[in-house]
Amino acid sequence: MPNNKKKPNIGDKLENLSRKMDNMRIAEYVEMNSNPKRLIFMNFLLGLVRGIGMGIGFTLLTGLIIALLAYILKSWVNLPVIGKLIADLIDIIENYR
Repeated sequence: MPNNKKKPNIGDKLENLSRKMDNMRIAEYVEMNSNPKRLIFMNFLLGLVRGIGMGIGFTLLTGLIIALLAYILKSWVNLPVIGKLIADLIDIIENYR
């Protein structure tokens, strides 16, 4: 007796997997919207994490820019007062490394 059962090809398998993943996301979305307390908590938590991340990133970026500017100005400026202030600033920065 020949086997007339059609073998699913890779396209059918991918389409089936895609449908299942879409259904999972829809279920997650419906669950999130049906529980407003959880939705508010998740949004608050995500906002808090984003804010902390931006604060840390901005602080590091600003410190790097200030250190680079101090280094560049130290090599460009030969005025006694300004040069001494910049040299002191660079010494302070190097002591904290």
